[in-house]
Amino acid sequence: MASSQQTGWGNRGPHFEEFASSPELVDAEAILLNLASVFSNATEEAASIFVQVPPSASPLPSRDAPDSNLEAKYRALLEQIPAVVFMAYLDRGVSEAYVSPEIEAALGYSREEWLEDPVRWYQHIHPDDKQRWSTEAASMFLSGTPLRSSYRVIARDGHVVWFHCDARMVRRADGEPWFIHGVAFDISDLKRTEEALQQERNVVSGILDTVGALVTVLDPEGRIVRFNRACELTTGYSFHEVRNKCIWECFLLPEEVERFKATFAELSADLLPRDFRSHWVTRYGARRLIAWSTTMLPQINGTPNYIIATGIDITEREQLEKALVNISAREQRRIGQDLHDGLGQHLTGIAFMAKVHEAKLAEKQLTDAADAAKIVRLVNEAIHKTRELARGLLPVVSDARGLMSALQLRAAEVEDLFGITCRFECSSEVLIHDDAMATHLYHIAQEAVNNALKHGRARNILLSLTAENGWGTLLIQDDGSGISLIHGNSHGMGLHIMNHRAGMIGGSLEIAQAPVQGTAVTCIFPIRSYG
Repeated sequence: MASSQQTGWGNRGPHFEEFASSPELVDAEAILLNLASVFSNATEEAASIFVQVPPSASPLPSRDAPDSNLEAKYRALLEQIPAVVFMAYLDRGVSEAYVSPEIEAALGYSREEWLEDPVRWYQHIHPDDKQRWSTEAASMFLSGTPLRSSYRVIARDGHVVWFHCDARMVRRADGEPWFIHGVAFDISDLKRTEEALQQERNVVSGILDTVGALVTVLDPEGRIVRFNRACELTTGYSFHEVRNKCIWECFLLPEEVERFKATFAELSADLLPRDFRSHWVTRYGARRLIAWSTTMLPQINGTPNYIIATGIDITEREQLEKALVNISAREQRRIGQDLHDGLGQHLTGIAFMAKVHEAKLAEKQLTDAADAAKIVRLVNEAIHKTRELARGLLPVVSDARGLMSALQLRAAEVEDLFGITCRFECSSEVLIHDDAMATHLYHIAQEAVNNALKHGRARNILLSLTAENGWGTLLIQDDGSGISLIHGNSHGMGLHIMNHRAGMIGGSLEIAQAPVQGTAVTCIFPIRSYG
């Protein structure tokens, strides 16, 4: 057997010098092969790790130790580990190298076959991993740092086995290198699972990056953890630029930040899907209106994890809808004005002429006077119906205070017609300069009151209008049978139209259970100031 004086690292023989002279590790493969030749030059003894060595020099129990069972126990322990355990001295031959029986189950080679060729282990490393493994192993030999790496090995039948290897170099008491030992776990199943997950991840990423919808994934603090291609195209920002930033710091209008934070808090506390709208400001200052649909991905214990928000850019659609609604509103106002000023005035003139004719017939005491009186009455009824139609088409007058007046008048009409209590409250003036917005708000209130009367059978209804910090709130609250009946009619056109009207004015609509009894319909809308 070659002595440590001849070949061992304890004397810093030629192999160690060869390592030290290669700081760039360019010839790592040749160096490792030279190291393997240390074992092939040694005398051929029994292929066993446990040999007779002085107790002061051997790291393992000696066969001559007082406890003869210690070796058997240690060997049994090693050979029960479901991994390949290996050991090699740096100053002895292959006869004192060791590999556990797991090598046969993993690669199809017996221990004797694996040890009889000192470089077999290196020859069977996958070609794509050889250079990396050589560099890592040479670094361990030079610096003594443990080797922790995953690499592929080709088995006897040609299939590839993934190993995770943990190896370290043990030194003697004087600090000189002594032997290398380690353990290699078969992680092929784990790697296959990782590959399958990666393929699935690639498919999901491909889908996210090709769909036209905006997809954003947020963590519980509102930080962006995923941002698909559609988001990049819409905003002009790359995912790298916005990653791990809070979404309200990147895109939202300043006046919408607090409202969005409140919505986000509600989303984090509720696992149910939610829909809402918000504006995004692009890199170039353009405003885009996004209709969002969100859902929560809970952890196993139910605590919030990630919020997935899917959005559709509805800016152009919203502009077209507003244009259509404005055209419709103008036509509606024109017809209402024509009914009031045109047909109404015409009928008023007819009624006046009929009244005069009635008076003339009455003076002559003709029986036709009764017929004339009937004509006057019918014409007056037509005038009244015309005015009702005109007011239905034109409920809010063109004035900043028009909405307040229209709601006050509606509350009084409901009391007179249905014999219930209906009051309007407005502690301070809420001026709406946008006629279209005022009309939408009036119709929302009108529909909510109709629902309270028809479905809730309410006896008390409150209409409330307030404004604060650039946002207005329209509240319709009743003491009827509650929201359940309204939910039962959730697919009716009324609620859809209310939501649509709220969206058209840039607001949001919420229908909830009233604090005590009944239903509360709340519409929050922006109020634009006019200088």
